[in-house]
Amino acid sequence: MGIFTRFRDIISSNLNAMLDRAEDPEKMIRLMIREMEDTLVEIKASCAGVMADGKKTRRKLDQVQAKIAFWQDKATLAAQKERDDLAREALIEKRRFTERGVLLEQELSEMDQLVNQYQDDIRQLEAKLKTARDKQRLLVQRHIHANRRKQAQEEIRRMDSADVVRKFDAFENRIERMEVEADLVNFGKRSTLEEALDKLTVDDEIEAELQKLKRASGGQTNAGTEKIKADRPSQG
Repeated sequence: MGIFTRFRDIISSNLNAMLDRAEDPEKMIRLMIREMEDTLVEIKASCAGVMADGKKTRRKLDQVQAKIAFWQDKATLAAQKERDDLAREALIEKRRFTERGVLLEQELSEMDQLVNQYQDDIRQLEAKLKTARDKQRLLVQRHIHANRRKQAQEEIRRMDSADVVRKFDAFENRIERMEVEADLVNFGKRSTLEEALDKLTVDDEIEAELQKLKRASGGQTNAGTEKIKADRPSQG
């Protein structure tokens, strides 16, 4: 398939329709992009070749135009010197180069038109290639998201399976049993706060009883002292 045929097929192609019909859109878009890139390289190479030929042709035209001016001057000089024979020969040479110049100008004009056409084709193909690459990125992203959704759905189904539910129930029962065991560790034991409050109550009771004993003991001591004083013979 020639470069221009491929180019026209690519430019006239409907990417969306082709991708919709494709069994593997990602593979299809990769092949299309590769084809576009190869065609673009060939068109740019062809355009560069024509531009290079155009430069050569322009140099030749410049040389021919210089020759035309040269023989024009020689014909003028010969006519001034009344050398009509030499003037005729100079004019013949001038005409020959003039005809050559006309052909070169036509060739150069055709080359310029071809370069312009190549450049227009390149712009169209680059725009088409950009569209294809954008679609490729979109397809890749859709593929990635589709895979992630598939994995998520599979994980949800796996989590909903009876086996997983049983494992969760067993794990929950185990946690509850551990919590009960932890509560039983201190079951029946009085808290430190309760013990401290009870101790205060006991201390108050002991202190009251002690004071009672002291008062009773103090009273007996006083009575004994009075008795001792009474039993002692008075002196003096």
